[in-house]
Amino acid sequence: MSITRAKSIDSLYEECKDFDLVLVPDAPMASALNRRLDQPHFGPFAITPRRLAARRREQAEDRLAFLEIIQTTDLNWKETSYAVGNILQCWEYQGTAEAVLDYEQFATTATHTAVDCIADMDTTSKRLTEYSIDADTSVAVVGFKQLTELERSILPPGYETIDPFTEESFDHPPFRILDSPAAIVDVVLDTVTPENAGDVAVVLDAASQYSSLVESALEAAEIPYYGGPGFNDDARHRAFLQLLRSAHAGRDTRVGDVRPLLTQLGMPVDIEHDEKRLYDLDHPEVDWLLEFRNEIPSRTFEEAINEYEAVTDASIDAFREELATIGLLDDVVTEPAVDRLEFYLQSYEVPVDRENEGVLLADAKSAAHVDRAVVFYLALDEGWTHSSPRRPWVDRDQEFERNIRQFQLLLQNGVDQYYLVQDTAGGTPVTPCLYFEELFDEEFDRFSDLDSLQHSRASRTTQDGFEKEPLDVSHEDVTALSQSSLNSYVNSPRDYFFSRLVDNPDKDHFREGNLFHDFAEFYVSHPDAITSDTLDDVAAAILDEVDPFLRGVDREVRLTKYRVGLQTIVEFLNADSPHGDGLVTPDGGRGENFFAEYYDRPIDASHTERWFENIDLGLKGKIDLVHSPTRLLDYKSGTKKSAYSIVKHSALDPPSDKPNFQALLYLAHQRTEHPDEELRFTFFHFLETLDDVVTGDGSLEDCLTTVTYYPVTFEEYIASQAVFTELQEDAANDCNKTFSKSTYEIYRAVLDAYEFPDTSDSDELIDSEFGDALTERLIADVGNYKYVKKGCKQALRHLLRIRNQNYFTGDVDAFEQFVRERLSELNTRRAGDERFPVQGLGGDPNYRYVDNRDCILEGESR
Repeated sequence: MSITRAKSIDSLYEECKDFDLVLVPDAPMASALNRRLDQPHFGPFAITPRRLAARRREQAEDRLAFLEIIQTTDLNWKETSYAVGNILQCWEYQGTAEAVLDYEQFATTATHTAVDCIADMDTTSKRLTEYSIDADTSVAVVGFKQLTELERSILPPGYETIDPFTEESFDHPPFRILDSPAAIVDVVLDTVTPENAGDVAVVLDAASQYSSLVESALEAAEIPYYGGPGFNDDARHRAFLQLLRSAHAGRDTRVGDVRPLLTQLGMPVDIEHDEKRLYDLDHPEVDWLLEFRNEIPSRTFEEAINEYEAVTDASIDAFREELATIGLLDDVVTEPAVDRLEFYLQSYEVPVDRENEGVLLADAKSAAHVDRAVVFYLALDEGWTHSSPRRPWVDRDQEFERNIRQFQLLLQNGVDQYYLVQDTAGGTPVTPCLYFEELFDEEFDRFSDLDSLQHSRASRTTQDGFEKEPLDVSHEDVTALSQSSLNSYVNSPRDYFFSRLVDNPDKDHFREGNLFHDFAEFYVSHPDAITSDTLDDVAAAILDEVDPFLRGVDREVRLTKYRVGLQTIVEFLNADSPHGDGLVTPDGGRGENFFAEYYDRPIDASHTERWFENIDLGLKGKIDLVHSPTRLLDYKSGTKKSAYSIVKHSALDPPSDKPNFQALLYLAHQRTEHPDEELRFTFFHFLETLDDVVTGDGSLEDCLTTVTYYPVTFEEYIASQAVFTELQEDAANDCNKTFSKSTYEIYRAVLDAYEFPDTSDSDELIDSEFGDALTERLIADVGNYKYVKKGCKQALRHLLRIRNQNYFTGDVDAFEQFVRERLSELNTRRAGDERFPVQGLGGDPNYRYVDNRDCILEGESR
């Protein structure tokens, strides 16, 4: 089967021009036939059955019936809407208003009431039911199969049917595949101009993203159009409805939830406040909104409109009139009333006056005929498929036949047709409209399996775009990277780039973390100011600072969390007091401290919050605590990571999917101040034992993770007497037993003769030449016993743990070179010589760690 060719309007006119009356399934076809009349005609010529019977423009009788019933009966709005929909639909398919009562499950009291009310109304369906065409009128019916039972009921005994299809197949144009909805819209704008807009139609799924994209693009290009946005799409109407809805939202409403409303009201608020509760925001920009929310329980809808118009300096008279129509204008703005209003606007299309000129935007599920020379069909995907009503009075097969005939007619409108589609969206194949499965004999899953052409996105030259002002400035090279910048850049250079351009909202965990850090810094300088009782006050102070981010139900839980975290920090610093300096801090390196201001005491410790900027290495950062000249410490409020995890995620070739170079970066700098010394970096996860402390069982050791830098190569380190002693005393049992019976010279001889393999996998190490040699030498020295073989495996795993949980000179040397390469690469991109790619060194970014996800297109690599 294939698409059946439709007859042209000229051909249809030739077939029916001698009839007195021509009935057609849709109004655009009637208008097209009427424009071809070549001689005066008394009365209507081509017309739809509904227009003929009503003698007026078709009205949305479902809305009119709904309004009549809610004004004259006690039915609630939802049961009214449900009953009206069933009655009118059944009437359309069965021919009478009372037909719905023949179905027991629908013959409810509400339906009986609605039927009685609708039967007395002057609706188009009623006029159709009562109308009949004079028997002596010669009648032609175009597309008889597309008419409903109610529409057919007006036909006289004798009439002629005209099939809108020929017996030939339609050689449809190829599907033109583009890479994004924006590219599809660009193709339309490349063709249409204000001068030729009246010759162009765009057919799309009105519920899809294409509707708003096309409308905004045409508006930006100042190209007239009609058939698009309706009453609910008016930005002022949407803003007013959101204002009413937000007025009844709880006290946990976030600023981000009402940001579009604040923008529409002319009350912009910095994005940093998005995560905070609106009620706790101390900003003059939101005072009016908070006052409106507080007074809404006593305001009527009309008073609310007056206040909205006063603050926005915009008129919404149409909204006021519609509220009067549905009887809400003088009602108090209660939450149930807003619910009813929102339900009404979602259920019914409020009529609006339109200028019928310019590009015609046609809904793919409503139109069958578009009388324009050039027609663009956008997407042609699953959204174009009709959903047949699931009601017992609907013949599903007949309904499908009606829809697929309409679909075929629709695809052939115009002199030139352009099918503009996407083959994939978000990496997933786009499914073509299901009607194609019936129309095409070939098997396919996506548009590229059909007759198609691949198009690249062309740049449009029809507009100048944003104004550009040349700046005679040179870019500044980045001379040092922080650990957070390096992590972001390695994961996705594009995300790093946007992080320099786009602000992000404050988060509760950021605020919490900063306050814990401030407390720890303060306590090092003033331990005498803090007592057990004082910790309760400190926890309450942190809670007050974080409170704007929290729900009311979270306060008690957070207070306990803060109290335990503070207690753990105090216990650690008391048990293991810091005693060293060792990082040079430039002037201005120390920032503000909340608790220094809270207690009005200065921070005088020289080894807390130490800033460094090492231009030679290209590194910078801030150390929470220089615990000793060779030990750095960082406070963490998140989940504890093992030393193995820390080293794993600082890998360079290839980088981890969760790159984190903090420990490696700080140790690289510390090495420059303490060369040839063993250095340690400790992560103190002070909330790790939260649950244990609450139950009375917590250990500081469970909060600490330490990685060590050894100022030798890994091979030199494991060849030391100290490591051999570990194998004799501190490894697993069989390992200790085996190596206690051997000598350091035998162990060292294996290391001198064989290269330790470059692997992080224990099985690979055990099966390597080095693993075999060590096992053979120990068997020869100790004996061919099972515990010796097992002990050697344990020894190899012990050596690998040393490798995978610490840093050595080769690691830091490689990292320093890695940073130099990244800085060179970064500055090349900053100079504009190449784009910041989406993909990092490890391939596609880990989107869980991307901060500016909305700025990065799915599947984009460059």
